[in-house]
Amino acid sequence: MIGPRVLGARVLDLFAGSGALGLEALSRGGERAVLVDRDPVAVRFMGINAAACGVEKRVRILRADVAAAMRRLEEEGETFHLVFMDPPYGTDEVAGTLVRLGGLVLAGGMVAAEHGCRDAVPGEAEGWDRIRFRRYGDTAVSIFVPSAGDGRHRKNDPDSDPGSGSV
Repeated sequence: MIGPRVLGARVLDLFAGSGALGLEALSRGGERAVLVDRDPVAVRFMGINAAACGVEKRVRILRADVAAAMRRLEEEGETFHLVFMDPPYGTDEVAGTLVRLGGLVLAGGMVAAEHGCRDAVPGEAEGWDRIRFRRYGDTAVSIFVPSAGDGRHRKNDPDSDPGSGSV
């Protein structure tokens, strides 16, 4: 569903668990990835998985609550082309996280959220429009892009334009 957007992208993987989504993006041509999870066991496995994939120099792993990690990354001036999130099912974390993404996502960026098919995930959230929704049994994937005309939080990336292809 995200195809060419991965090539050359800076990727943020929130609620990363094993880090599989961020690591997969690197294997498909992503530039670098930041993986975030608060669980120490998950963080340990992210490091093991990054090393096994030979991409540990292109991965930053943060053991932190997602909201705190996003604040820290924004303070550091980090920006991303592509954000993955896979919060615990049965929560409203997708909507809340979208609103807090603020200046972390570049203009033309995209957010791919995995969630429970029964979770209350909005068709739009402040600054975001859902452009795709797919259901896979009890799991669903929603793809969000910045709302048309909503440039208040988005920065252009002067270095590149990964993923200028279609979704």
